[in-house]
Parts: sequence; structure tokens; C-alpha cells
Amino acid sequence: MIKKLPYGISDYERIITNNYYYVDKTKYIEILENMPQPYIMFLRPRKFGKTLFTSTIENYYDIKKKDKFEILYKNTYIGKHPTELKNSYHILKFNFSGIDTSTVDTTINGFKREVGSSIKLFAERYGLDFYVNMEDEAENILDNLIKAFIVQRANDKIYVIIDEYDHFANELLGFNTDRFKSLVSKNGKVRKWYEILKKGTETVIDRIFITGVAPITLDSLTSGFNISTDITKDEEFNGMLGFTEEELVKLMDAQEIPKEEQNILLPIMRENYDGYRFSVNGKERIYNSNMCLYFLSNEVRLKRMPDSLVDVNIASDYSKIGKMLDLCKGEKRAEIIEKTVAGEGILSEITQKFNPAMEFTDTDLVSMLYYLGYLTIVGEELGMTELKVPNKVMREIYSEYFIKLLDDETQMSIDNDEYNEILRQLALEGKIDKITEILQKYLKNLSNRDYQRFDEKYIKLIFYCISMNLKIYNVKSELEVQREYPDILLVPRDRSKGYNSVMIEFKYLKKGEESKLKEKQKEAKEQILKYSNYDEIKDIEKLNKYTIVAVNDKIYVEKI
Repeated sequence: MIKKLPYGISDYERIITNNYYYVDKTKYIEILENMPQPYIMFLRPRKFGKTLFTSTIENYYDIKKKDKFEILYKNTYIGKHPTELKNSYHILKFNFSGIDTSTVDTTINGFKREVGSSIKLFAERYGLDFYVNMEDEAENILDNLIKAFIVQRANDKIYVIIDEYDHFANELLGFNTDRFKSLVSKNGKVRKWYEILKKGTETVIDRIFITGVAPITLDSLTSGFNISTDITKDEEFNGMLGFTEEELVKLMDAQEIPKEEQNILLPIMRENYDGYRFSVNGKERIYNSNMCLYFLSNEVRLKRMPDSLVDVNIASDYSKIGKMLDLCKGEKRAEIIEKTVAGEGILSEITQKFNPAMEFTDTDLVSMLYYLGYLTIVGEELGMTELKVPNKVMREIYSEYFIKLLDDETQMSIDNDEYNEILRQLALEGKIDKITEILQKYLKNLSNRDYQRFDEKYIKLIFYCISMNLKIYNVKSELEVQREYPDILLVPRDRSKGYNSVMIEFKYLKKGEESKLKEKQKEAKEQILKYSNYDEIKDIEKLNKYTIVAVNDKIYVEKI
């Protein structure tokens, strides 16, 4: 029987006992257990399988699951290589996602409610004689539990798992830094709770595993909780979450997807979901696992790719990028954003801990993009880490934010009717009248300050970001063809529908250089005709070719 795809499922026991396919990550349990440090911090972007991994280690170490060990782990690495500590802990698990951060009170109450309900469940599960007063402070509830456990379970130990430790902190920091500071300050409720957690490691708390997205709260909590080891960028854990290509191919094999079909699907997933490397010394690039499962679920169920390559559930998580980026007030913010969208490399250090008491620097901004998954490590140079956008989906999501910034700057926006008209012209007629009209409007409304940094790349970037919102097209920017680069190439994702394709070459002239217009148009035409003769281009059906020369804020379009 073919195993089901576990898209959207993060409960390990449910996956194993209900015939879902599990990508085996249990070898990392052994590695983690053999580390000299028992208190671990591990960060990854949204939707990379953090909750499933915490569920995997929860089921493995839970003393209550001892009788189920064979059922749950017999087909896994750790089942064949069990460790000394399997099924030897009382598991105390917290998940801080979903806390209402609209006010200070809702945030504190939400944090306290999660602590209280999790401890209540813990007490009931392990038969502790312990009453949870939900009106008490979170740090007191934890402190009282530890004291009760010492008395009633003197020979036992607790394994604490904290999932999404920074979720509510990220939400707060994005729009209310003062509220955030009050929670993690010296007298803050969250900080006090972590102080109690640290105190518990002196008695009954033996191991801790913490996951999240970014080290935002770490600096604030350092004096209260300075015992964890951050393994986020360690090369041996580069592939602990997400899928390697080998794992993805095995997953498709298990779904009995024919090899010839895999040869079509894999390049699409590689372009859109692959490309992550979380360590400079990491050997493999990693796929976003949730995005792959979304894509394959649609393919297996409907026998076709999804209409949108970006899962709406994932897009909603990543759409919050603006809140974080707004924390950086430096003059280079726009430059960093433009480089990111354009796919250019950025050299930077990666901040280990963010200090909310200080304004975000350019380095903090680049680091936050790395932790959120908008940038990934591609190498290093001169002691600095080089980062780039990992894949096309991230560029697409990021392009939407770039257009929003452009809309704010120009006091204009593109509505759905305009996008529909752009699509109609492109797909059915091979025309670019509407999209160049909108490009012209943007240029007219930009300030004089923007023109000081204008060049061909910036014009192309605006056009590219508009195009990225045309969901039926694949947008290639500077596609490498025989070591030369067409500027923009739009090809229908489904070529069977007979839609038009478009290739565009851009040039730019500053104000006062109008006399060079014909020369630039000729240069652009020669380039686009040369590209047209390459095998990778000439096989594209219904390809319409254009040159666009921008002279300051005026657009000159020629169809070739």
C-alpha cells in the first residue's frame, strides 16, 4: 500500500500509525544525545518541520511510550540503533505559537495560559499530585511544579521541549518594541520564567530542546537563561530539517511517481523550493519540506501541479517580512532589499543574538533575512558570509514586498483589474502595453532622490517584480544562455495552453542623454536578436521580443 503524504501533519505518532510516509530524521536524535551540552537551541525558518521533529523526540524519550517503541520506531534509524536514554524521561512540552499579542495583557495571559495548560497536562499524564492555579504567574506555576516533582519523583528526570519559543516575541517585536521590551526586561514575566527553567536544571530538568525562527529573545534572556548551546549553523545539523534531494527522490519513489515524471517535477521543485544552506560548511542544499509536500500532494491527488507554486499557508507566514524589515532604519535598507530581490550576493556577518534595546543595523537586517529564510548561505569571502535568495518562491514572495515599498513611495498601486489586463495582453496577444504603462507611472512618481541611484538594473527590477505577480508565467531574470544574459524572459508555466512568451532587453539613459536613444535601441536590438538564435531560446514557441529604453522617467518600447 502506498503511504500517504503527511502534508500539514506534525504529530509523529499519527504519521507512523496512520500509514503516512515519514522522512527519517531520527539519526539526529543519536547525535543530539551524544553532544556534551544537554540544553540545545535550534533555529529554522517557518514551515521547515520543527514541530514534527519535536514530536519525534517527544515520542522517543517519553517514558509513557515505552510499550510503543517497537511500533513507532522499528523502521527508523534510531529504532535500529537505540540510545541509552530512550523512553527514560517525563516530557514537559510547551508551544508558544498562536498567542494573542494585541495588548500587553493578552500576551502575558496567553503565555501564562500555555504554561499552565501544558503543566496541567503534564501532571495528569504522569499521575502527579499537583494542582495548577491558572490565576498564578507563569514562573510560579513552573517553580511549584519543579518542587512537587522533586518530592514525588525523586529518581526521575524531566525533558523540556519548547516549540516556537520566539513566536509571540517575533509578533511583538514587529510592531510594538516597547511591549516586547517590557516582557523580556529584567523584571519581565517571560524573563522570570526562563530564570526558573534554568534553576530547574540544577535538580530535575535534565535536558532541554528549544526551537524557533530567530534569536530575538536570546540576548534579552541571557542573564536569565544563559545555558543553551545554539547549533543552528553547525554543519552536522544542516540537514536535520527540510529535505535533501536524495530524501525527496525517495519520497517520490514511495509514491510510485514514474521516473520520467520525476524528471519533469524535480527541476521545478529544485528551482522553487531548494537552495537552503544553513552552515558555511554544510555539504548539501536543503528543500523546504512543507512546500515540497504541498506540491506533491496536489500532483498525487489531481495528477497535475498546483496552480500556484506558493502554498497560501506558507505565504501568509512569510508575508510578515515587512514588520521585521521596518525595524531597520538605516539608509542602506533599500539597497539591501533591492539586492535581495535581484538575486545578488550580500557579504555580511550573521548576528548571533539580536538586542531589541538597540536599533537594527544593516547587519541585523541581513541576518534576520537569513533566519526567516529569505536569504541563505552560499559561501564566504574575506571572513564574511555570502548570502543570496535561495529559490524562486522566496523571490516571488519578496517581490510582493518590494512592490509594496514602491507603492508607498509613489503613492500608487496596481489593482486586480490592471493585473488581469497585463495577463490578457501578454498571454493572448504577446503585448506589453499595459505593463509598460504601469512601469512608466512608477517612474513618473518616484522622487528625485530615487533617480540618483537609477540604472538599468533598477528599471528591470521594477518590471521583474510586477511580472512575478503573474502567476501563470515563469519569470526568468538574466537567464544564463551561453554565458550571456537576456534581461527578462516570461514563459507560460503550462505551454500546452498556447499562451505567448515574451523576451525583453533593457537599457537606461540618464536625463540629458536623450541623444543616445537610437544608439541604445540598436544595441538592445542586436543583443536580443543574438539571444534569439541560441538553442535555449529559439525553441520557445510564440516568443515576442521587445527592447525597452528608459530615459530618466520616460519609456521607449520597440517590438523586434
